Amino acid sequence: MLSNKTKILPFTSVFIKLLKGPVEYLEKSSWEKLITYKTELAGFVQQLGLTLMLDEDDGYAYLKHTVSEEDDETGVSWMQRRAFTYDESVMLVLLRDMMAEFEVGEVVTRELVKKRREIKEYAELFFKENASRVKFIKELDKLIDRAEENGFLDIVENNDVSDEQKFRIKKIIKARVDSEVLEQFKQQLEKHAAKRIQHR
Repeated sequence: MLSNKTKILPFTSVFIKLLKGPVEYLEKSSWEKLITYKTELAGFVQQLGLTLMLDEDDGYAYLKHTVSEEDDETGVSWMQRRAFTYDESVMLVLLRDMMAEFEVGEVVTRELVKKRREIKEYAELFFKENASRVKFIKELDKLIDRAEENGFLDIVENNDVSDEQKFRIKKIIKARVDSEVLEQFKQQLEKHAAKRIQHR
């Protein structure tokens, strides 16, 4: 039992959430607390070898290791590291590209929402199609599902027809794929897509 003298930090609940993954402005209670205590929280996590990455404009925050685990003699890892396959990385870049196009257009809403069908149509050109069209589409569906599992997509509307299912592309993807990486990867993908078109 906690004694009367024990003081729980007011941002403890937000810190715990950040250890599990990014926090978005849509989580109103947590977001408000995060913004209120951002200075104190940043100072606290710094003592743990972490940095608070906060983007108030896009409405997301996450924790990042201050030093690489290779350089950290303690060997302590606060957060789970995810490894992505090449195809999963390509899908993330394509989702990031959709976000970039959305942000330079006539934006009337803050969030980018796309149907599963629209994401697959956008991605099709950049993946090598198998002899089996059905198998190829299933593989794209798996990549979309993986992006959702890894926290880059959020299901906002389910549908009996799978292709009509709607996803919100989360802005945290901008932190995973920055503009420089996006540009380099896009150039490679465009060359690949051009070759595919030529051979059709």
